[in-house]
Amino acid sequence: MTRNRRITLAKRPVGQVTPDCFATDEVELPTPGPGEVLVKVGWLSIDPTIRGWMAMDTYLPAIEIGAPIRSGGLGEVIESNNDAYPVGSTLFGMTGWQEYAVMGAGSNVIPDGIDPTAALSVFGVTGLTAYFGLLDVGRPVAGETVLVSGAAGATGSVVGQIARIKGCRVVGIAGSDEKCAWLVDELGFDAAINYRTEHVGKAIRAACPTGVDVFFDNVGGDILEAGIANLALRGRIVLCGAIATYNDDAPRPGPSNLSLLITQRGRMEGFIILDYMGRANEAIAELAGWVMGGDLKFAVDVVDGLDNAPTALDRLFTGANQGKVIVRL
Repeated sequence: MTRNRRITLAKRPVGQVTPDCFATDEVELPTPGPGEVLVKVGWLSIDPTIRGWMAMDTYLPAIEIGAPIRSGGLGEVIESNNDAYPVGSTLFGMTGWQEYAVMGAGSNVIPDGIDPTAALSVFGVTGLTAYFGLLDVGRPVAGETVLVSGAAGATGSVVGQIARIKGCRVVGIAGSDEKCAWLVDELGFDAAINYRTEHVGKAIRAACPTGVDVFFDNVGGDILEAGIANLALRGRIVLCGAIATYNDDAPRPGPSNLSLLITQRGRMEGFIILDYMGRANEAIAELAGWVMGGDLKFAVDVVDGLDNAPTALDRLFTGANQGKVIVRL
């Protein structure tokens, strides 16, 4: 009988996620109930939020000890109790780090012909996060300057390109000269800053001499403080993530210059993509048009094998990835 191989949470991380935070087991295949389906998982979406789910309650409850690591993924339906999800169809939903998963209402059918890597990146949560975070929260106007941290990552690279498409000047912050060159030469950013080798605050000031109108922040920490320091009058800060702080074992001091939001009449707002899932088709239609027209490119960083999912997660925090990290089972 086929068994379900899983990677589970063995202990909650404190600081850097270590290999002993994970365990591997095999259990009987789950049985789908009324309205549910059983899928064979083929691809996993690796996102920074997994680190938060491992440690604590966030906008979702913390992963239970002994439960599979929570993550989005794609799976092929092999047993169905739901006419909307016939056998053979491909679904996106919360699969978790396992070979088989039960999914139900709220899962999304992936149309035939869509590459799985595109479905998990530019047409998935990554693309939706970039689209709604920039356009609905940041509200850029043509001619404004948009600054993006984590710009060579899955979300940041799409944010910058959407800003360019909308007629903005775009500056990205990344962690290597190679990534900075990719942003400018391949994705059309106007400038890029290497935070490992440059003084970020001074570099932002040089690249954005009239100030930052929209700062899309995926990083937090010192880079958030540098962005606040260079905010233009009535500038907007979009808080998407704070990956620089996720592995901290104690809270670090917040930005010391929040009072600049007062003098600059600035706005700083966070968002969760779950709030926008009802409008997903709106975003996907426009993203697809840009991709097919050659205006929007996306990069994926594929890691093979379920057992390598912890290594794939670590790539997000070491900066080893360029684009969306995906595990192919």
